[in-house]
Amino acid sequence: MTDHIHYKLYKPFGMLSQLSSNDPKQIRKKRFLSELFKFPKAIMPIGRLDEKSEGLLLMTTDGVLSDTINRSGIEKEYYAQVDGLISDEAIEKIKSGVVIGIGGDKYMTKPCIIQKIPSPELPKPSIKLRIGVHRPTSWVSITLREGKFRQVRKMTAAVGYPTVRLIRIRIGAVNLEGLLPGQIEKFDHLPEVIQKK
Repeated sequence: MTDHIHYKLYKPFGMLSQLSSNDPKQIRKKRFLSELFKFPKAIMPIGRLDEKSEGLLLMTTDGVLSDTINRSGIEKEYYAQVDGLISDEAIEKIKSGVVIGIGGDKYMTKPCIIQKIPSPELPKPSIKLRIGVHRPTSWVSITLREGKFRQVRKMTAAVGYPTVRLIRIRIGAVNLEGLLPGQIEKFDHLPEVIQKK
Protein backbone atom coordinates (compact mmCIF):
# COMPACT_ATOMS: atom_id res chain seq x y z
CA MET A 1 0.00 0.00 0.00
CA THR A 2 1.38 3.38 -1.00
CA ASP A 3 1.61 6.13 1.60
CA HIS A 4 0.16 9.16 -0.11
CA ILE A 5 0.99 12.77 0.72
CA HIS A 6 -1.61 15.53 1.01
CA TYR A 7 -1.40 19.30 1.41
CA LYS A 8 -3.71 22.22 1.77
CA LEU A 9 -2.58 25.65 0.69
CA TYR A 10 -3.79 29.19 0.23
CA LYS A 11 -3.43 29.81 -3.51
CA PRO A 12 -2.58 33.47 -4.00
CA PHE A 13 -4.27 35.76 -6.50
CA GLY A 14 -2.47 35.74 -9.86
CA MET A 15 -1.21 32.15 -9.67
CA LEU A 16 -2.31 29.21 -11.82
CA SER A 17 -3.53 26.01 -10.13
CA GLN A 18 -0.78 23.95 -11.76
CA LEU A 19 2.86 23.18 -11.08
CA SER A 20 4.28 24.15 -14.47
CA SER A 21 3.50 24.49 -18.17
CA ASN A 22 4.82 23.20 -21.48
CA ASP A 23 4.02 26.54 -23.11
CA PRO A 24 7.20 28.73 -23.20
CA LYS A 25 5.12 31.92 -23.39
CA GLN A 26 3.12 30.90 -20.31
CA ILE A 27 6.26 29.99 -18.38
CA ARG A 28 7.64 33.51 -18.89
CA LYS A 29 4.43 35.34 -18.01
CA LYS A 30 2.61 33.21 -15.42
CA ARG A 31 3.12 32.13 -11.81
CA PHE A 32 2.87 28.46 -10.83
CA LEU A 33 2.40 26.49 -7.60
CA SER A 34 5.97 25.16 -7.87
CA GLU A 35 7.27 28.57 -6.71
CA LEU A 36 5.63 28.06 -3.31
CA PHE A 37 7.21 24.74 -2.33
CA LYS A 38 9.25 21.80 -3.64
CA PHE A 39 6.33 19.40 -3.93
CA PRO A 40 6.95 15.64 -4.25
CA LYS A 41 6.62 13.91 -7.60
CA ALA A 42 3.15 12.76 -8.67
CA ILE A 43 1.47 15.58 -6.70
CA MET A 44 -1.67 17.02 -8.29
CA PRO A 45 -4.20 19.71 -7.39
CA ILE A 46 -7.68 18.47 -6.48
CA GLY A 47 -9.82 20.68 -8.67
CA ARG A 48 -8.74 24.18 -9.57
CA LEU A 49 -9.10 27.86 -8.84
CA ASP A 50 -8.77 30.26 -11.74
CA GLU A 51 -5.82 32.65 -11.88
CA LYS A 52 -7.73 35.62 -10.45
CA SER A 53 -9.32 33.61 -7.61
CA GLU A 54 -7.60 32.75 -4.36
CA GLY A 55 -7.99 30.53 -1.34
CA LEU A 56 -8.12 26.87 -0.42
CA LEU A 57 -6.53 24.37 -2.77
CA LEU A 58 -5.94 20.73 -1.87
CA MET A 59 -3.09 18.72 -3.37
CA THR A 60 -2.44 14.99 -3.22
CA THR A 61 -0.42 12.13 -4.68
CA ASP A 62 -3.57 9.97 -4.50
CA GLY A 63 -5.32 10.07 -7.89
CA VAL A 64 -8.26 8.01 -6.62
CA LEU A 65 -8.88 10.48 -3.78
CA SER A 66 -8.64 13.38 -6.20
CA ASP A 67 -11.19 11.80 -8.53
CA THR A 68 -13.52 10.96 -5.62
CA ILE A 69 -13.53 14.53 -4.33
CA ASN A 70 -14.04 16.00 -7.79
CA ARG A 71 -17.01 13.75 -8.58
CA SER A 72 -18.82 13.23 -5.29
CA GLY A 73 -20.65 16.52 -4.80
CA ILE A 74 -18.67 17.65 -1.77
CA GLU A 75 -19.50 21.16 -0.59
CA LYS A 76 -17.20 23.97 -1.64
CA GLU A 77 -17.73 27.32 0.08
CA TYR A 78 -16.63 30.66 -1.34
CA TYR A 79 -16.64 34.25 -0.19
CA ALA A 80 -17.43 36.52 -3.13
CA GLN A 81 -17.07 40.30 -3.06
CA VAL A 82 -19.41 41.64 -5.70
CA ASP A 83 -19.65 44.96 -7.50
CA GLY A 84 -22.64 46.79 -6.03
CA LEU A 85 -24.92 46.24 -3.03
CA ILE A 86 -26.47 42.91 -3.93
CA SER A 87 -30.27 42.75 -3.64
CA ASP A 88 -32.40 40.12 -1.92
CA GLU A 89 -33.95 39.39 -5.31
CA ALA A 90 -30.53 38.60 -6.81
CA ILE A 91 -29.73 36.36 -3.83
CA GLU A 92 -32.94 34.38 -4.36
CA LYS A 93 -32.24 33.94 -8.08
CA ILE A 94 -28.77 32.56 -7.41
CA LYS A 95 -30.13 30.30 -4.66
CA SER A 96 -32.71 28.77 -7.03
CA GLY A 97 -30.38 28.48 -10.03
CA VAL A 98 -29.40 30.78 -12.90
CA VAL A 99 -28.51 30.19 -16.54
CA ILE A 100 -24.80 30.54 -17.33
CA GLY A 101 -22.66 29.72 -20.34
CA ILE A 102 -20.46 26.60 -20.23
CA GLY A 103 -18.40 25.75 -23.30
CA GLY A 104 -20.74 27.59 -25.63
CA ASP A 105 -23.87 25.92 -24.19
CA LYS A 106 -26.48 27.21 -21.74
CA TYR A 107 -26.42 25.60 -18.29
CA MET A 108 -28.86 25.97 -15.39
CA THR A 109 -26.96 25.92 -12.11
CA LYS A 110 -28.20 23.66 -9.32
CA PRO A 111 -29.75 25.21 -6.20
CA CYS A 112 -27.10 26.39 -3.76
CA ILE A 113 -26.68 28.01 -0.37
CA ILE A 114 -26.04 31.75 -0.54
CA GLN A 115 -26.32 34.55 1.99
CA LYS A 116 -25.11 38.09 2.50
CA ILE A 117 -22.24 38.36 5.00
CA PRO A 118 -20.36 41.23 6.65
CA SER A 119 -16.90 41.99 5.24
CA PRO A 120 -14.81 38.99 6.34
CA GLU A 121 -11.36 39.26 7.89
CA LEU A 122 -9.07 38.34 5.02
CA PRO A 123 -5.60 39.24 3.76
CA LYS A 124 -5.52 42.48 1.80
CA PRO A 125 -6.57 42.08 -1.84
CA SER A 126 -4.18 42.43 -4.75
CA ILE A 127 -3.87 46.05 -5.91
CA LYS A 128 -4.62 44.75 -9.42
CA LEU A 129 -8.26 44.17 -8.42
CA ARG A 130 -9.12 47.90 -8.17
CA ILE A 131 -11.90 47.14 -5.69
CA GLY A 132 -14.45 49.86 -5.01
CA VAL A 133 -13.13 52.21 -7.69
CA HIS A 134 -16.54 52.85 -9.26
CA ARG A 135 -19.22 51.92 -6.71
CA PRO A 136 -19.66 50.17 -3.35
CA THR A 137 -19.22 46.43 -3.01
CA SER A 138 -20.87 43.75 -0.87
CA TRP A 139 -20.04 40.21 0.25
CA VAL A 140 -21.83 36.88 -0.06
CA SER A 141 -21.04 33.34 1.05
CA ILE A 142 -21.85 30.78 -1.66
CA THR A 143 -21.76 27.00 -1.09
CA LEU A 144 -21.90 24.72 -4.14
CA ARG A 145 -21.89 20.97 -4.72
CA GLU A 146 -20.78 21.39 -8.34
CA GLY A 147 -17.83 23.15 -9.90
CA LYS A 148 -18.20 24.38 -13.45
CA PHE A 149 -15.52 26.63 -14.95
CA ARG A 150 -15.64 30.08 -13.32
CA GLN A 151 -19.09 29.17 -11.98
CA VAL A 152 -19.37 31.59 -9.05
CA ARG A 153 -18.26 34.51 -11.20
CA LYS A 154 -20.76 33.60 -13.90
CA MET A 155 -23.59 33.18 -11.36
CA THR A 156 -23.15 36.61 -9.77
CA ALA A 157 -22.70 38.27 -13.18
CA ALA A 158 -25.92 36.61 -14.39
CA VAL A 159 -27.90 38.61 -11.81
CA GLY A 160 -26.05 41.88 -12.44
CA TYR A 161 -23.39 41.80 -9.72
CA PRO A 162 -19.98 40.84 -11.14
CA THR A 163 -17.55 39.25 -8.71
CA VAL A 164 -14.52 41.43 -8.05
CA ARG A 165 -12.79 39.18 -5.48
CA LEU A 166 -13.30 35.44 -4.95
CA ILE A 167 -11.87 33.29 -2.15
CA ARG A 168 -12.57 29.59 -1.61
CA ILE A 169 -12.64 29.03 2.13
CA ARG A 170 -13.80 25.40 2.51
CA ILE A 171 -13.85 22.03 0.75
CA GLY A 172 -15.91 19.49 2.69
CA ALA A 173 -14.62 19.59 6.26
CA VAL A 174 -11.27 21.19 5.40
CA ASN A 175 -11.08 24.97 5.69
CA LEU A 176 -8.66 27.79 4.98
CA GLU A 177 -8.36 28.84 8.62
CA GLY A 178 -4.87 29.72 9.77
CA LEU A 179 -3.31 30.07 6.32
CA LEU A 180 -2.11 33.22 4.57
CA PRO A 181 -1.56 33.52 0.80
CA GLY A 182 1.22 31.16 -0.28
CA GLN A 183 1.25 29.16 2.95
CA ILE A 184 1.06 25.36 2.91
CA GLU A 185 0.10 22.73 5.49
CA LYS A 186 0.83 19.01 5.16
CA PHE A 187 -1.62 16.27 6.17
CA ASP A 188 -0.64 12.73 7.09
CA HIS A 189 -4.06 11.64 5.82
CA LEU A 190 -7.03 13.48 4.37
CA PRO A 191 -10.12 11.28 4.85
CA GLU A 192 -12.04 14.08 6.55
CA VAL A 193 -12.34 15.99 3.27
CA ILE A 194 -14.63 13.25 1.96
CA GLN A 195 -17.29 14.27 4.45
CA LYS A 196 -20.05 16.17 2.68
CA LYS A 197 -20.84 18.15 5.84
